[in-house]
Amino acid sequence: MKSACTFFPRTVVVVLSLFVSVPQFLHAEEEIITLSVDAREAPRNILHAQEDIAVHPGALTLMYAEWIPGEHGPTGPVIDVAGLKISANGKTISWRRDLVDMYAIHCTVPSGVSTLDAVFDFILGPNGQYSSGSSSTADLLVLSWNQVILYPNTPNPHEITVTPSLTLPEGWKFATALTTKARSGNVIHFMPTPLNMLVDSPVLSGVHLRRVDLTPATGVPHFLDIAGDDDAAIDMSSELISNYKNLVVQANALFGAHHYEHYDFLYTLSDNVAHFGLEHHQSSDDRLGAQTLLNSNFQEAEAALLPHEFVHSWNGKYRRPAGLATGDFTKPMKDDLLWVYEGLTQYLGKILTARSGLWTPEEYREDLAYYAAWLDNRPGRTWRPLQDAADEASLLYNARTDWDSWRRGTDFYNEGDLIWLEADVTIRELTKGKKSLDDFCKKFHGGESTGPILKPYTFDDVVAVLNSVAPYDWKTFFTSRLESLSPRAPLVGIQKSGWNLVYQDTPSEIQKALGEVHGTNDFRFSIGVMMKNDGTIQDVIPGTAAAKAGLSPNMRIVAVNGRQYSKDLFREALKKSTTTTTPIEVLAANGEFYKTYSVDYHGGERYPYLERDLSKPDVLSEIISAKEK
Repeated sequence: MKSACTFFPRTVVVVLSLFVSVPQFLHAEEEIITLSVDAREAPRNILHAQEDIAVHPGALTLMYAEWIPGEHGPTGPVIDVAGLKISANGKTISWRRDLVDMYAIHCTVPSGVSTLDAVFDFILGPNGQYSSGSSSTADLLVLSWNQVILYPNTPNPHEITVTPSLTLPEGWKFATALTTKARSGNVIHFMPTPLNMLVDSPVLSGVHLRRVDLTPATGVPHFLDIAGDDDAAIDMSSELISNYKNLVVQANALFGAHHYEHYDFLYTLSDNVAHFGLEHHQSSDDRLGAQTLLNSNFQEAEAALLPHEFVHSWNGKYRRPAGLATGDFTKPMKDDLLWVYEGLTQYLGKILTARSGLWTPEEYREDLAYYAAWLDNRPGRTWRPLQDAADEASLLYNARTDWDSWRRGTDFYNEGDLIWLEADVTIRELTKGKKSLDDFCKKFHGGESTGPILKPYTFDDVVAVLNSVAPYDWKTFFTSRLESLSPRAPLVGIQKSGWNLVYQDTPSEIQKALGEVHGTNDFRFSIGVMMKNDGTIQDVIPGTAAAKAGLSPNMRIVAVNGRQYSKDLFREALKKSTTTTTPIEVLAANGEFYKTYSVDYHGGERYPYLERDLSKPDVLSEIISAKEK
């Protein structure tokens, strides 16, 4: 399958070079790496890489990418590199790893040598974060190029040109944002590309791969490339395809311009790969379970993933916080503006999920209510401000789930959603409905359509553009919310948009869907616990009845009021709690020890919803309504 893409224009390199210096050893036109990846043993979870690297005699440092854009931490899987051998003219060259920087390899290039040969294997492990997580099955592979390349040390990867090729198992198809130069059997040769754009362009391949054309009547090519472990997993309905076509139209209407030559949603549906979404300029790496297109609950729970990653092409790839726009895979990134990078993207992605029809208005409101309540029941808010959650993001992405409500985690996603909703409502109030956050998006992320370019920004840049849309003390607006230690979540945006957060005694459809997808039972809004289906407690909220009784994460509830635990039995105990003064008796296993805990709770079941406030205009419905194309 040949990509409908064109080669990245020369302006890409020029624009990016404005932000970094040019290394002395390299000319911008020089092709310095030929990379061949043999993926025929991907079903055995191993890749074979071979490189020819243009060099000069003398000391040389080869690097393995550590900080991958979009992953917000040092996630490069160098530990999975094996069998590294370096040679020149048929002779082995010894190498040694740097004792401080484990991603650096030192060697000496002999006199008269202009090309260095490097071969190594990459082990596709079952664990790891994001693109270093499980990426292959017997019938598919998601190749992330940063896994299979060493490159000469330079702060400017965009000035290293790579000519890549990929050998796939017989009969496999593929999709990528890269431009295909030629294909011979199962060997695909791609056009030369800057190293940074190679890393930014994963390849989805497999036996079962379907390409869906989402291109608008007038516009650049957009495709949805779906791979799975069988044909059933990738059988997308015509209604869903129509919604994804609407997504493309609504996103471009929101921003008013785009910054890619083409766009591919690389959509992997398998229970045997890591599940996540990762943004790229001209594609996104989206991975979910095999039931996603087959089960309506899975569709509902995961509907916002592709819209979120699509928004990142504008907010994250084109416009990126200066602290994340290092231009280098070795320099640590600064995550302090993730409340814009991820928080604004969370807000816009979910709005587009509703505007495109992937969610109904009711599903959007149920999702908003759920996460608002989740944030409103996190005692960790009283010691860790949201700004610190962003600052420590590179560590918090690895945090465990136990005591999550007390520790706090990457809350800048969902709390950012609430803050940007309030900003949107505020703009509408200030301008009497004449302007909205859509106008900010057009100014900040839109402009003229271009190929993939990078335009870094600072906090002050965000404030300045907001002030150009609706003059206000935006700096204080955001700073006060980012530094707040209030135990309550910022719910003002919901309230001013004409709705209130309330609780009812039956779970919403979105909460049921999330429970089925993740195998959990969420009783945090009543007794104060989040549990797995087998009764294992994932989290206990400090100060709730469960915490006061002595229950803690990692215990497993085995009986309720003298009967073997089940979700339905537990819900029945909560329901009956309103008509009795007797505590709920919970038998829990703590390792090999068993103990009965008396939970003095009488509030019944509580699940979050949004309730219409008829005294105020329904601004929220206007926000999520589809816009003119």
